[in-house]
Amino acid sequence: MTDIKKTFSEEIQSKYSTKGDFIVLGNALLENEAIANATIKLPLKMLNRHGMIAGATGTGKTKTLQTIAESLSLKGIPTLMMDIKGDLSGIAATGVSNEKIEERQAKIGLPFEPQSFPTELFSLSKEKGIRLRATVSEFGPVLFSKILELNDTQGGIVSLIFKFCDDERLPLLDLADFKRLIQYITNEGKDRIEKDYGKISSTSTSTILRKVIELEQQGADLFFGEYSFEVEDLLRKDSNGKGYVSIMKVTDIQDRPKLFSTFMLSLLSEIYSTFPEVGDLEKPKLVIFIDEAHLIFNEASTALLNQIETIIKLIRSKGVGVFFCTQNPMDIPAGILGQLGTKIQHALRAFTAADRKQIKLTADNYPLTDYYNTELLLTSMGIGEAAITVLTEKGTPAPLAHTLLCAPRSRMDILSDNEIDQIISSSTLSEKYNKEIDRKSAYEILNEKYAVKEEEVTPAKVERKSTREEKSTFEQAINSPIAKQVGRTLVQEIVRGIMGVLGVTTSSRKRRR
Repeated sequence: MTDIKKTFSEEIQSKYSTKGDFIVLGNALLENEAIANATIKLPLKMLNRHGMIAGATGTGKTKTLQTIAESLSLKGIPTLMMDIKGDLSGIAATGVSNEKIEERQAKIGLPFEPQSFPTELFSLSKEKGIRLRATVSEFGPVLFSKILELNDTQGGIVSLIFKFCDDERLPLLDLADFKRLIQYITNEGKDRIEKDYGKISSTSTSTILRKVIELEQQGADLFFGEYSFEVEDLLRKDSNGKGYVSIMKVTDIQDRPKLFSTFMLSLLSEIYSTFPEVGDLEKPKLVIFIDEAHLIFNEASTALLNQIETIIKLIRSKGVGVFFCTQNPMDIPAGILGQLGTKIQHALRAFTAADRKQIKLTADNYPLTDYYNTELLLTSMGIGEAAITVLTEKGTPAPLAHTLLCAPRSRMDILSDNEIDQIISSSTLSEKYNKEIDRKSAYEILNEKYAVKEEEVTPAKVERKSTREEKSTFEQAINSPIAKQVGRTLVQEIVRGIMGVLGVTTSSRKRRR
């Protein structure tokens, strides 16, 4: 070994060493040669400092994400992955070895051990999977207004609607409830509202209604409702102690970024408000991977971006790490990029002057190094290679390392329809969440009270009305297995104050016993 390679190996060993538990990402390369004893380790203790996986299409980002999720599962750490392209489900099936994999693992110095991992498949839409939902009431007026991109005056009307529902004990569950409340405050209830709460502008209510309809057109009517997802179900382990890999299948909402960003912000807010403060753990309770993260950032309003940045800064105290996966690291806003301690950069392509400028900016985000020309490295790496820096246990950036990454242990392909059906049918969460609940709420209560004529109800509401049960809220609370779901709606006003100082208003959902 030449002197420079020996010095490089010693530096990697020193800076990437850790006293606590870790996962192995791969082995460092210098001059395209694997360097002995230059193992690239990611300390589990620093995973709640978040991270980034970036690179051009076809450079291996998804497989890197898959490998990290596998390693975390083996350490008993559950993960949640946003599967935009539909190519992550193979983690539930055992991988198959081949000559290239064996050669790669031999260079890294680790054996290839094919295996499968406990997996849950979730869906926000009509895709196969366990359905995820949340009620409008659980969002609260502040977050709901931010999602709709309302101004202060319009947001005030939303707050008025929420306050009226709390005062009148009207469950505000889905978008049909909210639209019915807008109709009420501008028609039969206008005099009462203006007497008790102040005057409202019909122009503002019309704008709010249009925004709600726009959200509906992106499929949000499937997301808002019951039974609400309980984030504690993301923390499960199987009988062997492996952490569950929860895969959110969102292949059919790529063209509906508002729905995607709405879900992500509500999920992060709910995790923050529900999980207890734990400080710096030896390993995280949960790690979230957001694939194709540019879909969130490109379409999100300034208010939403500020909200996401705030949550990212604070959620690490709950023992949660968040990784953003995207093609170009410049897709991630600077305020969030600065929060990401682990950076895994696959190759970038320089086809234009703008591309070269982006590569220079990306290179400037990495520590200075005597071993690489960083800009050249970023354009010359092969598939399954990445430029990596992590946070050491002291909180300082480890030196840049051109890394040959480990191969996934699970299948590097998607599951068949039959395999997906089998996973969903055998899941203990399917029965809990896949039964659609449509209990009596603000929509029915107001219609009954004011005897709204059928022709005054929109087609969507007519269909909804025909599927409703006619039991009273009290009867359902006594006889229905969702009694706790009813209870959580009745205490929204108290719980919303928990995160008011952050500008995030969510419920603190009660744990099911």
